[in-house]
Amino acid sequence: MSSLVECVPNFSEGRDKAKVEAIVAAARRVAGVVILDVETDSDHHRCVLSFVAPPAAAVEACFGVAKKSLELIDLTKHKGEHPRMGAVDVIPFIPVQGIDIKGCAVLAVELAERIGRELGIPTYLYDRAARVPERKDLAVVRKGQFEGLRELIGKDPSRAPDFGPNRIHPTAGAVAVGAREQIVNFNLNLDIADMAAGKDIAKRLRASGGGLACVRGKEIELSARRQVQISTVLTDYKTTSMAKVLATARALAAEHGAQVKTAEIVGLLPRQALVDLAIETLNLENFDPEVQILENRLDAVGALKPAAGWQQAARVVSKALSNTEPTPGGGSAAAISGAMGCALGMMACGLSLKSKKVEESKKPGLEQARSTFARLQADFEALMAEDAAAFECFMAALALSKEDPARAERMQTALIQAAEVPLRTASAASEAFEVVGQARGALLASVLSDMNSAGHLLKAAALCAAENVRINLGGVKSQAVAKDLAQRLDEALRIFS
Repeated sequence: MSSLVECVPNFSEGRDKAKVEAIVAAARRVAGVVILDVETDSDHHRCVLSFVAPPAAAVEACFGVAKKSLELIDLTKHKGEHPRMGAVDVIPFIPVQGIDIKGCAVLAVELAERIGRELGIPTYLYDRAARVPERKDLAVVRKGQFEGLRELIGKDPSRAPDFGPNRIHPTAGAVAVGAREQIVNFNLNLDIADMAAGKDIAKRLRASGGGLACVRGKEIELSARRQVQISTVLTDYKTTSMAKVLATARALAAEHGAQVKTAEIVGLLPRQALVDLAIETLNLENFDPEVQILENRLDAVGALKPAAGWQQAARVVSKALSNTEPTPGGGSAAAISGAMGCALGMMACGLSLKSKKVEESKKPGLEQARSTFARLQADFEALMAEDAAAFECFMAALALSKEDPARAERMQTALIQAAEVPLRTASAASEAFEVVGQARGALLASVLSDMNSAGHLLKAAALCAAENVRINLGGVKSQAVAKDLAQRLDEALRIFS
């Protein structure tokens, strides 16, 4: 069974769509990452990104998010209702499959050390990864937020980070990295704007105020809606359910002549948490969710299992390319073609390496070819998603108000990136195509057609990628940048002429 980890980086940007897309793209470009959810809130000025990935890919993707957040977010200019101490504020690792909480804690330590060392951001381990008992509680780690920590770090020994410099990063602040079990982010919106009442309700609701076990709570001002929000986190929904939090909040609100008007679930939550809510709220008798919930029953009898094998994967890719959404498009298709070419090349090399008909003296060269194909295949898989993300960033910049003084610069930055990504696809295709030529003479005769097919796919990848480079070059205003990109494209395509 393969290992799978869920990561939920929270970063301090909830209003600039182009920045959010760029940060999410830093995770998406890592092979093996599957984005589950991207949720932004302008009042909180925060984004919650959820994805799953194998352990090594999870660490790499989280580092990419931290690095891109450092580049794009300046906490000295950031104001939002949600507590924060970092550009990327908190990064938890959550076990999903084939890994336990201890394994996730190991990943947290690995990431925290790298962020501190390579990005120069002070990093704190929290929850199940905490080395200091008090830091099991995220609220303790984040106490004082960016501004308060800036004054204490380097002076108060209790605020010394686990990794990185013992001083605040001037714009990116600090980050908490940890390992935890699944939680539920459950917000309750009151029909009043009285923050004093909200403060009293939040205090009496949370565990630290003598309220409900395994519940964190804070009052948030929703100024645009003229409401108070009680933002809660259920750190163990099995100990204290959503129904219990809702009922208690309603009772406390009634003391202030208020009601819970609406509720929100932020990010993802386990199915069981909603099932428990339904059972408690409806006061159901003799209800068996494994039997009476249709999807659970279908899953139990195997009716929901998709057709296995490469044919199903091919249908998924074909369907994704055929829909009317702008992504995935030609650039992603080019990367898919490149990945297929490398895969065929790996197969031809692998079969030849197994054969006794191939001279031993030729096998080291085939091993090297297969290794190069594997590396480039991973690059192409990342470029599939990165191309789509680059286009989405451009569309986000295009959607900005024409009165926004930053719009033109952001459009140009996104346009150049939209040309850079397919250019990298073309360059990778060129490198792989060269390997096809080098390996051809050492192969079994029976797999030459497969290696030739690999070459055709790689040529198609390069030519399709070139189309995407050229269409974006037309909008690049800097002649020097456009000329450089065009020259690099010509160099990448030379091998195919």
